[in-house]
Amino acid sequence: MMKIKFDFLDIKPEVKEAIDEGKPIISLESTIISHGMPYPQNVETAKMLENLAREKNVVPATIAVIGGKIKIGLNEDDLEFIAKTKNIVKASRRDISYVISQKLNAATTVSATMIFSAMAGIKIFATGGIGGVHRGAEKNFDISADLQELSRTNVAVVCAGAKAILDLKLTMEYLETMGVPVIGYRTDQLPAFYSKDSGLKVPFRLDSVADIAGLMKTKWDLGLSGGVLITNPIPEEFSMDSSYINKSIDKALIKAKELNIEGKQLTPFLLEEIKNITEGKSLDSNIELVKNNVLLACEISKQYYS
Repeated sequence: MMKIKFDFLDIKPEVKEAIDEGKPIISLESTIISHGMPYPQNVETAKMLENLAREKNVVPATIAVIGGKIKIGLNEDDLEFIAKTKNIVKASRRDISYVISQKLNAATTVSATMIFSAMAGIKIFATGGIGGVHRGAEKNFDISADLQELSRTNVAVVCAGAKAILDLKLTMEYLETMGVPVIGYRTDQLPAFYSKDSGLKVPFRLDSVADIAGLMKTKWDLGLSGGVLITNPIPEEFSMDSSYINKSIDKALIKAKELNIEGKQLTPFLLEEIKNITEGKSLDSNIELVKNNVLLACEISKQYYS
């Protein structure tokens, strides 16, 4: 476990027992609750994901910062607080020291969830989609901190690829440069979040959770720092037509540019705008792909901790 100077962590008893006893465990981010979905769907989804894990005999640890304390595992009141409270900070690596020193409340992005998972000793994390290289990054250098975190923090991330609002080709190039293994679970193509495939090939395909857990163990036993990105396509019945979703994304991007929305506000704005354009279909797909990722993460965790 990573050593930290002060007692910043508040680990839920159920989670602490799993960590101490080497039981299967997965971490979950909180940005999807505070910035990814409207209330009450956000808190309902958060509880549903935790219950999915428990049904698979895996302990869920949803992560957030409340009052400057890093919460590894949230109780029902914590979940409601994150879901309802306005102006929750969207915390990435850059924001962590400020948020904690000022005793603020923050939802964790992929990068912050990876950092806190590593602090607590949790090796597997399930999310919807990672951040990546934004469209137009050759001009504005808008690249998510998630990508560098994947190159440095020893946590495996299960996702449905990078969010479809991004430049997926450049995101894959960046991951290659940073030395991050990208695995396609039972697929040769990179999933495109709302859609099953993007037309881009993944470097490695693995068809069993045993092989994925074996790769994770081998990588870290070799002393190779950094995470493993496990991409898991959205189930066929919930996959959206790529042409339709790309047109919706283009419309949302035009509106964001007109309103001069950028930086941390861009992704939540685009997701909300796409939800409106697709009349809620994108949100339905988002929920289904996260469920699918949690189920896969649970199976990997059981294999890894066996």
